[in-house]
Order: sequence, then structure tokens, then C-alpha cells
Amino acid sequence: MVAIGSPDKFTLAQNYPNPFNPTTTIVYGVPANGPVTLKVYDNLGREVRTLVNEPKTAGFYTLTFSAPDLSSGVYFYKLESGNFVTVKRMILMK
Repeated sequence: MVAIGSPDKFTLAQNYPNPFNPTTTIVYGVPANGPVTLKVYDNLGREVRTLVNEPKTAGFYTLTFSAPDLSSGVYFYKLESGNFVTVKRMILMK
């Protein structure tokens, strides 16, 4: 993960590539210091992975999600920090 600059609002970009197999990149931005969670859920709403669960300083972050152990299908990744929550969809194709 790398912090570059500082956004003026929370952001969660669409993962790329999408569809992916088995790795994809997720970029998100945090405008202020605070706790951040980024979790992945299957299409039934079950949590399958926690990617981030820690305090972050303001900035943009990039991470790689690797899913060689997951089945093909639709997954959702959710960013939460304070009152901010947003969700994006991604597709794993094997």
C-alpha cells in the first residue's frame, strides 16, 4: 500500500482489471486521519476477506487483492471510515 497526496473527500475507485483472475488493484482515498476498514463480501453478503482494518493518515492508497482461493463470481468491496460507507462490485473469473 502506498499513500500519495491527500484527497478532499473519501474515494473508492473501481478495481482494475475487472473482471480479474486472480489479482486486482483497488485504490481508495481518505481525506482525514482515522480508522479505515476495507472488506470483501461474496454475493450472499458473507465477509470473505478483510483487506484493511487500521487507522490511516489522510492520503490515497493502492492495494492488491489476491483471490486464488475464491470461486468465480461477483464480489463486493466496502470502504468504511467514520460515517462514510461506499461499496463497489468486482468480478472474479477463473
